[in-house]
Amino acid sequence: MNRLRDRYDALLLDLDGTLYRGPEVIEGAPKALAPDGVSAQRLVYVTNNAARGPGSVAHHLDELGYPATADDVVTSAQAAARMLAQRLNPGDKVLVVGTDDLVAEVKAVGLDPIRRFGTPPAAVVQGHSPTTAWPDLAEAAYALRTGALWIAANADRTLPNERGLAPGNGSMIAALSTASDREPLVAGKPYAPLMEDAIERAGTRNALVVGDRLDTDIEGANGMSLDSLLVLTGVSTLDEVITAPAAQVPTYIAATLDALNHPPLAEPAAPADIAELLRANPGRAIRVRAADSEIR
Repeated sequence: MNRLRDRYDALLLDLDGTLYRGPEVIEGAPKALAPDGVSAQRLVYVTNNAARGPGSVAHHLDELGYPATADDVVTSAQAAARMLAQRLNPGDKVLVVGTDDLVAEVKAVGLDPIRRFGTPPAAVVQGHSPTTAWPDLAEAAYALRTGALWIAANADRTLPNERGLAPGNGSMIAALSTASDREPLVAGKPYAPLMEDAIERAGTRNALVVGDRLDTDIEGANGMSLDSLLVLTGVSTLDEVITAPAAQVPTYIAATLDALNHPPLAEPAAPADIAELLRANPGRAIRVRAADSEIR
């Protein structure tokens, strides 16, 4: 068991910034994840993006060369819908700010999704949609001012795509929070609901969380006492890792996903040495958090 991946029964994989950027695949990632087209681990794709349903996400992954079915995908929309169902009564109205796929998840748990404020709904659920506009936020603000429960699928401030970093759901939450003087409950990473769903889908806690964001993927892994691998293909940078608070320090850091297929290097003597180790070993993961969970 020399390869990093061989230490785990499952890989809990982030999508945006880890496997692709917008419609474009991250070069070399499909082969790194499944060199012969399959993986020895259970692959669970865990996305904070609530814009698409599991089937659509799996289709996109398959087109890009990743082995995936709808059952392999866990979304923040599903986690948000589960949170709603746990807190509301069957048939309660929920005002949806997001895509039709988020509407479908609300329907799937026995609730009644609406788009416009009329009779005060029991809850507002908010997920990323590239078409969210002022009228959508206004309808939600009216509902929140009546005391409706507010659940957000995720709170990522930015969303990586092929052009750079675009506003994420967290940016839209900030606007609605300002308008309503409220803060939502959050289903997605780093909060527990989505991570709990991912572990249940994987069927094991012996899992490695793989992602590109310290504030979602890595903090979410640490909150569930899971090991993590930060890849430098998306949002978070090496400088941010070196200065990160303890809750956001990954177990491992690597330039790319191919580090899964090689033995990791032991943690450096000092955080500042990580950069030199990565330059000297571009295909290897560097252990950042020591076995006793202390940061060296």
